[in-house]
Amino acid sequence: MAKNRQSRKKPRGKQGRNEDRSGSEISGTSGQSTGQSSRNSRSQIWLFGNHAVYAALLNPQRPALRLLVTAEALPPAQEILSQATKNGLSRPGPEVVERAAINQVLPEGAVHQGIALEVTALPGQELEDISRTLAQSSQALVVIIDQGTDPRNVGAVMRTACAFGAACVIVQDRHAPDATGVLAKAASGALETLPLVRVTNVSRAIEHLKDSGFWSVGLAGESDQTLDQQEWPDKTLLIIGAEGKGMRRLTRENCDFLVKIPMTDHMESLNMSNAAAIALYEIFRSRQQGK
Repeated sequence: MAKNRQSRKKPRGKQGRNEDRSGSEISGTSGQSTGQSSRNSRSQIWLFGNHAVYAALLNPQRPALRLLVTAEALPPAQEILSQATKNGLSRPGPEVVERAAINQVLPEGAVHQGIALEVTALPGQELEDISRTLAQSSQALVVIIDQGTDPRNVGAVMRTACAFGAACVIVQDRHAPDATGVLAKAASGALETLPLVRVTNVSRAIEHLKDSGFWSVGLAGESDQTLDQQEWPDKTLLIIGAEGKGMRRLTRENCDFLVKIPMTDHMESLNMSNAAAIALYEIFRSRQQGK
């Protein structure tokens, strides 16, 4: 069974801090205690692909401006629009166009499946608000991406994190890609349901979550402990470094545990999103077995 930080007994794994962080107040203002980013762009972007567009149309927090569809993509799009209307959402009527017209508004090579939606950015998410909400939960999972720069990788991590029950994904604002159509397509709708939190300082964000009861577990290929050997805490903060570079020094030093994915000598490392998928599944599997 996974341990809760309130038990004062550290889950088995490498030796680490002895102090108990349970019961700490979730305090501090944005940009101070956690290094929360003030970035909250309201620029207009185009989302594309069935899952990304359908999820956006059904998300009451997502302002939608213009919907382009091909004749082939119109029937399922109308079904989603009808559902949005039943949910009390105001959505633009579909403009039936040729595929070439959609190609013109999207990045070159975008696989749009005959549908694109112009939107404005989602409201920014505050880490303090999320941690305050999670304080009421006996079990929670948060993912931090340290220096992830590729929108497809970040989107893929979001998709997997959503599938395995994570509460949010945290990225460093300075290094992370914008929440554009490319990221949303890779996230396959998860961008509309899973908070993507931008912070200016990852180490402060880790400390903030640890002070509110989380144990931090970092993926590191050089660790002696494998995923299946880790006893996952009730409140787990999973930290994933960039492919090749891994976690930065300060991020690594903030980890309570370091674990690795066991693999053969034929491959040195995995893609960031693949590594995240394996780790998130292992946490999910372990928790299901512990019920």
